[in-house]
Amino acid sequence: MRVSFCGLGIMGSRMAANLARSGHELTVWNRTAAKAEAFAAEHDGVRVARTPAEAATGAEAVVTMVVDGDQVASVLESVTEPLCVDMSTIGPRRARELARGRRFVDAPVSGSAPKAEDGTLTIMAGGSEEDFDAARPLLEAMGELIVHVGPVGQGQAVKVIGNAVAAANAATLAQALVAASGAGLNLDSTLKVLNASAGASTMSQLKGRPMIEHDWSALFRLEHMLKDVRLCLEEAQEAGVPFPAAADARQLLVGGMGRGLGDADFAAILEVVEGLAGRKAV
Repeated sequence: MRVSFCGLGIMGSRMAANLARSGHELTVWNRTAAKAEAFAAEHDGVRVARTPAEAATGAEAVVTMVVDGDQVASVLESVTEPLCVDMSTIGPRRARELARGRRFVDAPVSGSAPKAEDGTLTIMAGGSEEDFDAARPLLEAMGELIVHVGPVGQGQAVKVIGNAVAAANAATLAQALVAASGAGLNLDSTLKVLNASAGASTMSQLKGRPMIEHDWSALFRLEHMLKDVRLCLEEAQEAGVPFPAAADARQLLVGGMGRGLGDADFAAILEVVEGLAGRKAV
């Protein structure tokens, strides 16, 4: 397919690379033009556009992978003809707004940079059957599990709920490690047992070691996790449904922002718990 890909950040650059490797005819645009130029230099046949409108010209599909709904709206402002596949996390309400007058699939992803790199993301897609089928070849180039979850907006709903659960799990793990440290336990041994017990989770396996090592190399930024949890809580509030675990995680993430950790991996939530406890997890 002739594809326009807009947004070449940590995730987008890796996802676009998989589209190029899969044989799609790719045009890229990025707010920082130097990133787009560098990407094109590394991938044969990729064309760089100066504007989103130029990128969309002649495209069969426009894929967006940017930070928030405002950025998606800006990219798609003049795009009406091609199929729009938004893979950002912008929340259900904004997805439905942007879908008006367009062929539109909301297809946010689950999985951090390594899964984007090897094309094994989980992708939850909302949209009509016809539009989902048209987008499927692109989604299959970037993901391993692709699930059509319902009409436009429902991909976003599943995504923000999933990330709220991940944030709550990370917050619980951080508290557990600080508690273990306070009890004088060896954290390596504690994590080994935890990962083989009923308390194991993807977060304990993915973020346990970085937390122990205080390594905040960003696979998924704390500020982006905070945005996703906020979107989830807004949807829950509108539905009149409590989600206290997500609300507690949000408070810790807000604390991380206050500590200047927005660009750090969300595993840095540990620092907030350490601050509350008045001791480091060592």
